[in-house]
Parts: sequence; structure tokens; C-alpha cells
Amino acid sequence: MRSLKKFGFVVTVLVAGWMFAATVTPTQAQTVTPDHLHAILAASAADPQPMGKFVGPGSCSASACHGSVTPRNTTKVLQNEYSTWVTEDSHARAYSSLTGSLGRQMSAILKIGPAEKARRCLVCHAISASEGHSTAALDVSEGVSCESCHGAASQWIGPHIQSTAKHADMVRLGLVDSKNLSIRSEKCLTCHLGAPGLHVDHELIAAGHPDLRFELDSYTQTEPPHWVEKAADPLFGMRAWGVGQAVQMRESMLRVARDAESGPWPEFSEMDCITCHHALTGPESWRQKEGYAGHRPGDAPYNVSRYVAFRKFAEEVDPATNHELQGETDKVAHLITTMSPDRAAVISSAKRAASLSDKLLGEVQNASYDRDRTQRLIKSIAGEGDLISRQGERAAEQATMTVDSLYIATAKAGSPSAETRAAIDALFMQVKNPSAYNAPQFAAQMKRVQLSVR
Repeated sequence: MRSLKKFGFVVTVLVAGWMFAATVTPTQAQTVTPDHLHAILAASAADPQPMGKFVGPGSCSASACHGSVTPRNTTKVLQNEYSTWVTEDSHARAYSSLTGSLGRQMSAILKIGPAEKARRCLVCHAISASEGHSTAALDVSEGVSCESCHGAASQWIGPHIQSTAKHADMVRLGLVDSKNLSIRSEKCLTCHLGAPGLHVDHELIAAGHPDLRFELDSYTQTEPPHWVEKAADPLFGMRAWGVGQAVQMRESMLRVARDAESGPWPEFSEMDCITCHHALTGPESWRQKEGYAGHRPGDAPYNVSRYVAFRKFAEEVDPATNHELQGETDKVAHLITTMSPDRAAVISSAKRAASLSDKLLGEVQNASYDRDRTQRLIKSIAGEGDLISRQGERAAEQATMTVDSLYIATAKAGSPSAETRAAIDALFMQVKNPSAYNAPQFAAQMKRVQLSVR
């Protein structure tokens, strides 16, 4: 069992699909001929960004398609993907969370009517297609279903079952290229971080919505597997972590820029929640003992969790670019922490940081990954336990997921260590209860992780 489950929170990736308008219907899906497929692909060449309609998960559920009860080995896919989703995947229950007690509480506080009917909620808790963007009435109670992650299927659902179908051609027809780790990260982060029109802001969090966190490799591993990872890379987990971190850094900076461009400012969801939402227990509070370097007591610091662990790898991959990124990130953090009214300065630094993150993404994708580099990175990150711990619980949480992902990658590559595994398991206990987070204790456990890596 992966250690991420020790966190004490439920990992649910809530991603809404967004491709619209089309040609192939579910009834046509069974009769697409090779000639028809060639014609569809030829037509799509004139429109490199085809827009499809949603057809619903039922179109994938036949036992001969993706609805087999058990996995099969006669085709290049398992064919039990729908069955896995509907029985094991929390995505399938994303809508039902809107009808529970928390959903009722939030809708009452926000005065948005029933949460299960509010588009603000449905965009991430179900496929919420506007009129004309589906081939039939969609059942939102099915939650986050196949097309939420794989794209509206009307154009590719028929062609993709043909023996001559190629993945690249299906991508041209609207299939989301989830084999590409950068695109996979972007898709997950649409709801796990936010995108235009999809945003968990401070208002939603104050009403009861869980704060958002994400790490690609950890979340991929906790997802019930309904795919076969084709990558032969023995350090695939580290690559997934690195790419996911770079994309998350870029998208988080773009989110900051969007927040500063419109809406209330400062947007408190950009700050470290637990800094304010914890008990101040006089001389026993580690925060008061540590002091408030760089800002006034009472200022809520910017949430640096999306950079605090990644920067060690970025520093190794491209020191010059990382140095620039550190500078821009520091500016963003200072402006947000001090609640600066200068939105233009926030937007400028955030967009610059996003651009630098995108440059690093390309280098991270092309980087070489081996056991020595992975172990070196674990030691490097764990060696900064003191610094990371003082950045708050969210930073500690991200660092914990990081060292866990990197350790698992090395273990799969042939370097398991019972001592390191136990040290990381104990690290998870430090972030299991955010309200009880203690920086000195977390730093001490990070030191144990560092010393365990030989």
C-alpha cells in the first residue's frame, strides 16, 4: 500500500473535460470502416484542433470494450477500465459528495442553491457540458467519468477501435494524450489546482471545501490502475514527479496572475492556510518560538509548497534558470505575504515565473534519470528539512510526497531500504493532522530520512 494513504485525507482527482462539437456518434462507432477512418483523419488535417461532443461513459461500458469484469491480455488495453472506474475509483463518486452533509453545508453558506445543480461545483464534480455539446443527455450523477480525463469522444470513439488506429491520429481527433506526462499533469491540475472558470478560492475553502494539493506520481499511484504504463524507464516515478512539479509550478503562477487580474485581492487561498488556521498556544507554539522572519507577525505567508521541493531538482537541471525563478518566486511571495495592493507587480512576476517554469519543464522532460541522481535528490531535499519545515504544513506535505515518490522509484530500480521506508512512513505521520503540525518535529524526522539514504 502506498504511503500517501497515511496522510489522513482522501485523494480525489476531480478533472472536468472541455472539448466540444463533432461527427461520429455512439451508434456510428460500431460501423466505422478503415476508409471512413481515413476520411475522418483527412478532414481533421484541415482543423488541427477538432472539437468533439460528449457521449457519456455508457458508450465505453460494453464487455467487449472497456467493461470486462477482469483484465485481459489479448489486446493492448486491459478492457476492464470502465469496471475499475465504476467500482473502485473515487472519481465515480465525485458528484455524490455534492449531495452529502458537507455539500449541503457549503451550498447554504455560499447561497448557490443545491450544490449538485450549481455549475460552480459541477465543472469539477461531473461532466458539465453546455447545451449542444453532448450527443445525448448526460447523467451528472456519474461524476468524473471517462471523458473528463480522456476528452469528449464523439470523433474518436469509433475510429479508436479500428485495428489500424494510431494513438497520434486519435489525439488529432480529440483524445487527450495522457501518455505525455506534461499533458497528463495539465489535465489533472485543471481541477486539482484550477483553471479559468474552475477555481477553489478562499470563499469555497472557508465554506468547507478541502484545500487543494497535488503531486503527479503520488496521485497516479493511488489511482486504481486502469491502464498499462508503457514507459520502460526504470525511474519513471522520478520523471513523473519532475514533470508534474514543473507543470504545477507553471500553472500555480498562472493562477496567481489570474487571481490578481480579477476578483478580490489578496486572494487568501494563495497563502499557507495552516499559518492562520491553528491554535496559538502561547510559549508552546513553535511558530512563536521560530519568529516571523521576513514579514510581520500576523501576515499569512504565500504557500511556497509547489516550489520548495522542486527547486532542488531545478537547481541541478538548470542553475541559471532556477536562480531567475527563485527571484521571481520570492517577489510573488513577498507581494502576497505583505498583501501588497500592487496587482500589476504580482501579475508581472507571476507570469515571468510561469515562463521560467515552462522553460524548466522542457529541460526536466529531456533530463536523464538514474538511481544515483534520485538518491542524491532525496538526500538534498531531506537535508533542507529545517528550511522546508518553517515554510508551513503544506510545504512539509509536498516534501513528504516527494521523498516518498523518489524513494519508491529507487526501490523499483533495485535499491530498496527498510530503514528509509520506515523513516518516510514516520514522516507521513508528521503531516497526518495539519492542525497538529510541528515544524521542529518534522525537521528532525527529515534528518532521519536523510541519514537513512546510503
